[in-house]
Amino acid sequence: MTRLATHDATPNLGHWQERADMAAAFRWTARLNMHEAVANHFSLAVNEGGTEFLMNPNQMHFSRIKASDLLHLDANDPDAMEKPGAPDSTAWGLHGSVHRHCPHARCVMHAHSIHATVLASLADSHLPAIDQNTATFFGRHAVDDQFGGLAFEEEGTRCAGLLSDPKIKVLVMGNHGVLVIGDTVADAFNRLYYFERAAETYIRALQTGQPLRLLSDEVAEKTARELDDYPGQAEAHLNEIKAILDAEGSDYAA
Repeated sequence: MTRLATHDATPNLGHWQERADMAAAFRWTARLNMHEAVANHFSLAVNEGGTEFLMNPNQMHFSRIKASDLLHLDANDPDAMEKPGAPDSTAWGLHGSVHRHCPHARCVMHAHSIHATVLASLADSHLPAIDQNTATFFGRHAVDDQFGGLAFEEEGTRCAGLLSDPKIKVLVMGNHGVLVIGDTVADAFNRLYYFERAAETYIRALQTGQPLRLLSDEVAEKTARELDDYPGQAEAHLNEIKAILDAEGSDYAA
């Protein structure tokens, strides 16, 4: 059972279950070596309009983040970067822009995971459907081929524009990394995990030098729809991660 007893010790912090879920996702991302030092960031909208969100503190390693550490920010607050405990400026530029312009993007996870970043470095960064995992993202990912440097406000707004279609759940950020969105922490983290696995399969297949066995568009779309509708997998994935962390005595939910 996931520990939430620490909620009583921090009555001033709202959205505790969401905070604990986010902290678990940070810890597991670090364990899987899908983070990059202190450079990546996740966020979760906590109001109906999607403009208020939780995000990791500036320059804090994913493996140390606790539920109580998360910042509560307002994408429409022009003074957010001037306040004590301000977030990383690129995190604010990217995540603030997405939450401001894409209310359907409830949870936003940006990482420089190895294989997704290799994919983002190819001249063609689209992910073809060659197995079940890669088919998951058929017609559901976009590629940004206009990298313009660090994701400050202008760059973040441009990236947000590529996520306007709610069907697009993954943005391969050309020459940069990957950004995934989801309805919940579980949904986004599960997608981040499987996109990295799918990118690894594709990269390793390319390394063989052999022709790829491509799925037809019809089978790829059918597979993607079936996986879209597959019940409870994302929630079970995150619940198992929290169960492992709890059994280890982790302080993620503190």
